[in-house]
Amino acid sequence: MKIVLLVSSLGAGGAERVATTLCSAWAARGDEVTLVATFSGSGECAFPLDDAVHLIFLSDYVGGSKGLGKRYGARLRALRQLIRDERPDVVISFLPNVNIAALAATAFSGVPCIVCERSDPRVQPIGWVWRAACGLLYRYADVVSVQTLGVANSIRRVYGGLGKVVAVPNPLPLELLHWHAGASSKSRRTILSLGRLSGEKRVHVIIEVFSQLAKAHPDWDLAIYGDGPERDALRLRISELGLQDRVFLKGRTSEPWRVMSEADVFVLASCYEGFPNTLLEAMGVGLACISTDCPSGPSEITREGADALLVGVDDQAGLRDALERLMCSDSLRSELGERARASVVDRYALDLILSHWDRLFATAGGRV
Repeated sequence: MKIVLLVSSLGAGGAERVATTLCSAWAARGDEVTLVATFSGSGECAFPLDDAVHLIFLSDYVGGSKGLGKRYGARLRALRQLIRDERPDVVISFLPNVNIAALAATAFSGVPCIVCERSDPRVQPIGWVWRAACGLLYRYADVVSVQTLGVANSIRRVYGGLGKVVAVPNPLPLELLHWHAGASSKSRRTILSLGRLSGEKRVHVIIEVFSQLAKAHPDWDLAIYGDGPERDALRLRISELGLQDRVFLKGRTSEPWRVMSEADVFVLASCYEGFPNTLLEAMGVGLACISTDCPSGPSEITREGADALLVGVDDQAGLRDALERLMCSDSLRSELGERARASVVDRYALDLILSHWDRLFATAGGRV
């Protein structure tokens, strides 16, 4: 099968990780795969990519057009020509701005187009221009793919007139299974937060909760990995609480699974998510996890709290109590982590997710 997958960039984001994982897996099984970065300049891919994947930066095919409208028009023409030249069996696109470009580029071409919504448009702001464009054009996609059943239900209410909407979750990368929490020996225990330091992630809540427990649990630290606009405010709050020697802003990491394997508890306190890859991967590594029951993803990933501790989005006391339960019990952490790993490996294994995509290709009308 000949597949073209479009992403905005090939940086270190969650959508980029999923795109490269899928492309590598399809190429490894013998499909002809082209991965196109549509809105970024040339560079390198942040994640490993199978050598058989044809990697294209669309900027290499676009001249020096000035002005936003002219640049967008030039990229759209280049993308349409690329699809005409590649003659794929199916085009897949990730994220709203790329989805709109993909639908415009494949219009009247006869090539099936699957647009992938990576967030819950009911709760995650994308700006009125893109929301209006999605509402107008998503109905012309052969399939709209989302990551959870919850989003499948909500996206129909947000964007009217949609045809086929199918939920396909993200896969666990195969390499992750080489890592296992509890493999390292250390004298201190670590609570882990990993993700963008932005308002919706509510890392400040994790810091506040830890500050309430730190004195009673002197052998525990909080390690925060990631970067973003809240970094300075978080650093200031850590200083105000006098926790500089217990709470650490570690910055970005290129080895998230190693970091997870060396931690003892993972905490996600978001007020909304698209599909929290960090939660899925922390569970896959075998970490005991706590998450807010936010839209969308945590409830489905954890089987409504069977495989992790779920708390209400605004229930800070519940988050504190859940964290203390895990801090106080080695056996509970071990039991919950092992159950989480077994559960997500069973439900999100790469081969299983690839079979979901094969059915999606058939639904879209691509030649499987």
